[in-house]
Amino acid sequence: MAVNIGVIPALPLLAFIILVLFGGQLKKKLTALTGVVFTAISALITIIIGIQYISTILPSGGNISSKLWQWFSAGGFVADVALRLDALSLVFCFVITFVGFLILLYSVEFMAGDEGYSRFFAYMNLFIGSMLILVLADNLLLLYLGWEAVGLCSYLLIGFWYRDPVNITAANKAFIVTRIGDTAMIIGLFLLVFNFNTLNIQELLTKAPIKWAQGSPVAIAAALLLLGGALGKSAQFPLQTWLPDAMAGPSPVSALIHAATMVTAGVYLIARTHVLFELAPMVQTLVAVIGAVTLLIAGFSALTQHDLKRILAYSTISQIGYMFLALGVGAWQAGIFHFMIHAFFKALLFLAGGAVILLLHEEHDIFKMGGLKRIMPVVFFTFFVGSASLSALPIVTAGFYSKDAILWYSFSSSNGNTWLWVAGIVGAFITALYSFRLIFMVFYGEAKILPSRPAGNLIKVPLIILAILSVIGGFIEFSLPVGHLHLFSSLLSKILPPTILIRDDSSEPLFQIISSIISLLGVYLAYLLFLKKIPLAEKLSNEKIAGFFYRGWGFDWFYDHAFTKPYVWLAKINKNDFTDYFNKGLAQLTLLFNRSLGTTQNGKLRFYIMAITIGIALILTYMMQI
Repeated sequence: MAVNIGVIPALPLLAFIILVLFGGQLKKKLTALTGVVFTAISALITIIIGIQYISTILPSGGNISSKLWQWFSAGGFVADVALRLDALSLVFCFVITFVGFLILLYSVEFMAGDEGYSRFFAYMNLFIGSMLILVLADNLLLLYLGWEAVGLCSYLLIGFWYRDPVNITAANKAFIVTRIGDTAMIIGLFLLVFNFNTLNIQELLTKAPIKWAQGSPVAIAAALLLLGGALGKSAQFPLQTWLPDAMAGPSPVSALIHAATMVTAGVYLIARTHVLFELAPMVQTLVAVIGAVTLLIAGFSALTQHDLKRILAYSTISQIGYMFLALGVGAWQAGIFHFMIHAFFKALLFLAGGAVILLLHEEHDIFKMGGLKRIMPVVFFTFFVGSASLSALPIVTAGFYSKDAILWYSFSSSNGNTWLWVAGIVGAFITALYSFRLIFMVFYGEAKILPSRPAGNLIKVPLIILAILSVIGGFIEFSLPVGHLHLFSSLLSKILPPTILIRDDSSEPLFQIISSIISLLGVYLAYLLFLKKIPLAEKLSNEKIAGFFYRGWGFDWFYDHAFTKPYVWLAKINKNDFTDYFNKGLAQLTLLFNRSLGTTQNGKLRFYIMAITIGIALILTYMMQI
C-alpha cells in the first residue's frame, strides 16, 4: 500500500499544532507522548517508503512525487507546494526523523523538570517538520520556506531559556548571522527566476547546462549566491561565529541542530544543486577551499575550549568543513555519507555530554570534571564510542569509512590536490587530539563533582542505539584492501555523479594506512598530554596562541569592531535625520486629529443634537444650491 510522502513532514507539524493549541492543558505524560510518537511514526513511514523506493523505484531511476496544491501563478511563473523523494532526500529524511526521534525520546527525561515542557516539544517538532519540508521540496521556493523556518526554530530553541540575557544574545546572533547568508541565497533565487522563469529543481538542473556554458559569469554568480546561503546555515568560514554561542540552548537542541537539522542544510543545498556548481568550477573549488580552511580553524579552536558543549560545537563546524571539502572536490557520495555517519556520532556526543552536564549540576567546564568512567559507565562507554568514531579510529568505527573516503578523494579526484589532502589529514590529527582530550579530562583522573543521580533508561537507550550506529554504520560503504562494499554510493549513483579520479586507485590502501596512523598518533599524544601529563604539556601551552584559538581566531572581535560598533555609531549620529522628523511630524499630526475628534465625543446630548442639526442644515443648503 503506497503512502503519500506528504505524511512524513505532516506528522511532526501536526504534533506542533496540537502542543501549541492544547499543550497548556495536557499532562506531562501526554505532552511527551505527543512530542515523541508523531515523529516516531514519521520515522517508521520513512523506513517503509524507503524500502519500497529502493526495491521497486530506484532500479528504474524514478522518484516519488506528490503535488499537494498550486501555491501561486504569476506572469508564467508557477510555484507548487509539491514534494519529491529520491535517494538524496531519502537519506536526509531517514536521518532527520530517526535521529530526531531518539533526541526527542532522550528529551522526555532530560527536560522533565523544565517549566517550558510542552513549548520545548512544540518547537522541536516544528524544527523537524521544517527540515523535512526543506529536503523534500521539489522547488527552491518551497525549500526556502523550510530554510527560513529552521532559522526561526533555531532562534526559538537557542533562546529557549529566555530569562537569561546571554541566551537571548546567542539566539539573536544566530538569527542575524544566518540572515547574511539567507540574503545572498534569495538574491540567487531571483537570478535563477530571471534566467529560467522557474524554481523547480529538476527543470533548473536540466535547463542550466543548455543555457549556460561551463564557467559562464551568470552560472558563477548563481553558484556563489547559493554558496553564501550554505555558508550561513552550515556555519562555515567566514560565517561560523554563531554556532559556538548557540550552545546556550538545552543539550537536545544542540544535538538536533548539529546532527539532523540546521547546519546540514547547506550541505544538502549544494548537493541538491550540484549541476549549478559543476557549471562554475571556480566556485566548486572555492567550496573545497572553504571546507579545508574551516575544518582547521574550528579544529584548533576546539583544542583549547573549556566548555564541553563548545568543544563539540567547534567539532561540528570542523566536520561540516569535511563535507564541504568532499562536495568541492566532487566526492558527492562521500560528503553525504559523512553527513549520515556524523549525524549518528555527533548526536551521540551531544546527548552523552548533555547527560554529564545535567547529572553534574549543570557544570560545563571540563576542568571541573573527572573520574566519571566508573560512576557513569553507560555514558562513558557511549561517549567513548562517539569520540572514537569522530576521531576516525580505523576499521572498527563508522567515522573511519566516511572520513577516509573524503581524505582519499581530496587527493585523488580531478578537483583535489595535495594541499587539500594535507589540510584534511592535519584536521584528522587535531580531531583525534581534542576528542580524546575530552575523554581523558571528563572520565579519567580524580572525580571533582559527583553526579546528582544515575542516568535513567530514557537517556541510556538513545545513547546505546546511536553508539551501535556509530560503529556499524560505516560497513555499508567500507573499502579495504581485503574487500569493497559500496551500497551507499550505489543508492546515490542515480542522483549524484560519480567522483572522477585522476590517480591510480591502487594507492588508496596506502592512504588509508596513513590516515589511520595519523588518527592513532592524535589519540596517543592526547594520552601523553592530558592523562599522563608529561612535562612537554606545559611547554606546548603558549597562553597567547591558546588564547587566540580559544577566542575562535578573533573573528568575533573583528566583526564587532569592523561592523557592529561602526553601525551603532552611525545609528546614533543618524538618530534624528530628516526621515525621523517626517515620521515624528506625521505621528504628531495624527495625534492632533485624534484630539480634535475626541472633543466631539463629550457625552452631552444637547451638543450632539446641535451638531446633527447643523450638519443637516449644511447638507440641505448645499443640495438646494445644486
